[in-house]
Amino acid sequence: MPIKCRNCKQPHEPYSSLDNWCKNIDCQVAKGLYLLKKDKQQKEKAWKKEKKVLKEKLKTKSDYLKELQTVFNTYIRLRDEAKGCISCGVDLRGRKFDAGHYRSVGGNPQLRFNEDNVHGQCVYCNRHQHGNILEYRLRLIKRIGIDKVDFLETENKAKQYSVPELIEMKVIYKDKIKKLKDYS
Repeated sequence: MPIKCRNCKQPHEPYSSLDNWCKNIDCQVAKGLYLLKKDKQQKEKAWKKEKKVLKEKLKTKSDYLKELQTVFNTYIRLRDEAKGCISCGVDLRGRKFDAGHYRSVGGNPQLRFNEDNVHGQCVYCNRHQHGNILEYRLRLIKRIGIDKVDFLETENKAKQYSVPELIEMKVIYKDKIKKLKDYS
């Protein structure tokens, strides 16, 4: 039963059910080019997959911390967008703002990913007023309560995160981001 050639669309008698190219020299050249292109695409796909695995193996703990920090800050920005700046109260909707830490990451790394320690903060307060910490504290007490603020101010147990913990936290915060986006 004749079928149409994939290249020239002329009917031809195939040698097998998989043969959809006629024996015309131009069609055979087109078939060869097609197979070369397909092979190249398969090799590129395999290389991308292998490269992704290799990159993952080369990641350091610092790389995982950076990735988690980015995801965590995104979550804080989404969570606090409608609440206003924690330090000055300015409306944060529609403007660039930071996820500002009440207790700094450098001095209190154990509080780096504590949601009570990080709130939406306008760029001016966070970067130019060095956190505007006095106003931050007053509004923080109103937002989370004095007991939680006292905990943040006295929490000084060192915390070292393992790579699996960082990966798990990243998954958790990505899920929280998805829920916030679905909710809004």
